[in-house]
Amino acid sequence: MAGGSFGPAGVAKERAEQYQGRVTPFVIIACAVAAVGGSLFGYDVGISGGVTSMDGFLKKFFHGVYEKKQHAHENNYCKFDDQGLAAFTSSLYLAGLVASLMASPVTRNFGRRLTIICGGISFLIGATLNAAAQNLAMLLLGRIMLGFGIGFGNQAVPLYLSEMAPTHIRGGLNIMFQLATTLGIFTANMINYGTSKLEPWGWRLSLGLAAVPATLMTVGGLLVPETPNSLIERGQNNKGRKILEKIRGTENVSAEFQDMIDASELAKSIKHPFRNILERRNRPQLIMAIFMPAFQILTGINSILFYAPVLFQSMGFKGDASLYSSALTGAVLASSTFISIATVDRLGRRFLLISGGIQMIICQVIVAIILGTKFGTDGVLSKGYSIIVVTVICLFVVAFGWSWGPLGWTVPSEIFPLETRSAGQSITVAVNLFFTFVIAQSFLALLCHLKYGIFLFFAAWITIMTLFVCFFLPETNGVPIEEMILLWRKHWFWKKIVPEMEISGSTTRTTHEVDRGDA
Repeated sequence: MAGGSFGPAGVAKERAEQYQGRVTPFVIIACAVAAVGGSLFGYDVGISGGVTSMDGFLKKFFHGVYEKKQHAHENNYCKFDDQGLAAFTSSLYLAGLVASLMASPVTRNFGRRLTIICGGISFLIGATLNAAAQNLAMLLLGRIMLGFGIGFGNQAVPLYLSEMAPTHIRGGLNIMFQLATTLGIFTANMINYGTSKLEPWGWRLSLGLAAVPATLMTVGGLLVPETPNSLIERGQNNKGRKILEKIRGTENVSAEFQDMIDASELAKSIKHPFRNILERRNRPQLIMAIFMPAFQILTGINSILFYAPVLFQSMGFKGDASLYSSALTGAVLASSTFISIATVDRLGRRFLLISGGIQMIICQVIVAIILGTKFGTDGVLSKGYSIIVVTVICLFVVAFGWSWGPLGWTVPSEIFPLETRSAGQSITVAVNLFFTFVIAQSFLALLCHLKYGIFLFFAAWITIMTLFVCFFLPETNGVPIEEMILLWRKHWFWKKIVPEMEISGSTTRTTHEVDRGDA
């Protein structure tokens, strides 16, 4: 059946209670190895801000910014405002956006493992080009290759984790991707702190060490098994069942295997998943695939993580102090992710998103008030207020780390039926990278023009996204990934959008099919 026509909308029967198995060391190790892919994204986010504040890097590629930085009388909010410098950071995410759309058919037709391997190799090439860069063109080419690596990695890794994990701990294992991301950020911040003292070549070491997580991801992709969902989708049913038995630690996997078979039969009937995802019955998942990653970036977290050293220098912190403060925020982010891992499958996704949102709003408003009343365009914060600002930013990062950080990836990766899962994840990654690109490219200009109002700007967005979760996101905790489609038909709002189903045998048909008399 061609994409765009009405068809089955997921598995027909709820078999979750029949699922057997336990948490095996095999699945934990496989997910841990795969999650290393998140460290690529994190390392780059952390390394970019530190490198763009290093004098050796600025003198070689952005001499005008270096000159402005030396003038003490320059407007603090505007001394780093340069679109070329912003392009260094943001070019990667534009390339990642394109790569994520290319990665969807690769993920579907060749599997999650191959996509992970391609991402690692591309990132390795980018790291080499950046470390050896002799001019701006070579530097940007390296960033584009890094972007392709992130696009492929962010496409495949969350899907891999969601499909390998048992239902009752899917949230915790999926958040390992975010944990790897935060550890990558923290590692990058610590490396920047050390390489900033190795002028004028320390920036090359910072950029070149990106090869380490790239190598780990590539080797990890070669070692881990393919997911049973992907194997079954590609017609390798026997091999898929063997992998499922191995990761569940039991041969009694018939119920879960049958759900995968049903989902696979539907997936094979969909020739154009991107067209199919626009169907009315897929509307809730499509909305979540767009809004969840967009909201994640509009919390303002990437602005703090990209430009933490620049931001702290703009607030009057000296060079070493700013790098130290950004390293502190990186450590806090990594630590707070453990809170989410420990609680997401007990408290649920909605509770963490709403509570995190409220805390982030409060923190953004406090920082805006302090900067608006105690910090001028050419002044510095007193030591006492500087400590308060860093503390409140850390509290903001903690809230993000247990809420929108991990769940902005987890929720979209677990809600799509198999036939549109790769396409849905591509949309999620593309939207995330698009907004990452926009914020990265515009943040320095926004900081210059809005000044302390930049924090109020993000606080307003966090208010909107918190209300969105309250009203429109159903709780996905404990729902098997192949039965997620049934969740939307129970939600107060989405049941008005999603067509009703008629169940006949092992297939599920929408009311539109029944009206048309489709078989």
